[in-house]
Amino acid sequence: MERIGFATGYDKKAGVREMAAWARQAEEAGFELVFFSETIELMRDSVSALAGFACTTHRVTLGCTQIVRLRTPLVMAQTLATLDELSGGRLLLAPGACTATHARRHGLEAADPPASLVEYVEALRLILSGERVTYRGRFVDFEDVELGFEPVRTRIPMLIAATSRTGLRTAARIGDGVLLNATCSPEYDRNAIAILRQAMEAAGRPWEGFTVAQIINCSIEDDHRTALAQVRWEVASKLNPKQIPFIMGPKLRVGEPYMREEDVPRFEEAWRRGGMEALIEAVPDSYVEGMTASGTPEEVLARVREYRDAGVQLPILRPAAPHQVPRLLQLFGRTPAREGADAQ
Repeated sequence: MERIGFATGYDKKAGVREMAAWARQAEEAGFELVFFSETIELMRDSVSALAGFACTTHRVTLGCTQIVRLRTPLVMAQTLATLDELSGGRLLLAPGACTATHARRHGLEAADPPASLVEYVEALRLILSGERVTYRGRFVDFEDVELGFEPVRTRIPMLIAATSRTGLRTAARIGDGVLLNATCSPEYDRNAIAILRQAMEAAGRPWEGFTVAQIINCSIEDDHRTALAQVRWEVASKLNPKQIPFIMGPKLRVGEPYMREEDVPRFEEAWRRGGMEALIEAVPDSYVEGMTASGTPEEVLARVREYRDAGVQLPILRPAAPHQVPRLLQLFGRTPAREGADAQ
């Protein structure tokens, strides 16, 4: 049976109660995973959201992104173990590197992103073992630390969030799998997976058992152009002048064919002229069609198949708008999804 996940957390209009209802509906529809994205834009936080999801679901795996260094490794381990206990051992984490952009936003001193990510992952695994542990690193340093309660599981799966070549190689070295970024094309995925395979071979790690997951932006409407219009805002959010160096460069270096450096002045001018609204209008259809799964139900089904064929084992589908959630759950669910359920 093909694996499938549901993603949320990026839409500022969707509250935690509404998202918790979607999590329950995704579980009823037979989805394997409900995933929450904790974003640099300071939307809802992952700990509060997953606590809500855990209380409204019973079987589905619950996952989230968390950028390291924004919480201490001790606090991260404490909250992960608590959420795992609350959910009955259903938690999955996608730790991501703290880039220079993240550090500036949160008032932190710059630190080597891949090296600090590796240390945090190593430290988290040590603390979650339930033993009294010590860790000495460049960015993480603690002595005789032990959780005050027995964790439900001594190892929580970690899919390393990765976009760049360096991030992919890091995921291959330390991850139980990888979480590929949203707004990436199947062509990007093929290139990224080739990098992962090469890095795993170099590290002497077997490919079998390594999970390749990806958040895939989806927009499902009866009309193709309406579907593009619904998701264009999210593609544009990756192209504002503050985000372009952080997002476009790494994707281009991996081999994303739908982003073009020559378009950057156009996006910068649109942003100066009219902010986000003008930038949305400036995003070409080719960007939206190439880096999302958008269109009619038949088009979306075919596009998600292209992501699978590129090597994505676990597509995690993020609908572009709240009204699209029931349709997405019906289209990809293994059992009929209950529509219109009120948040509890």
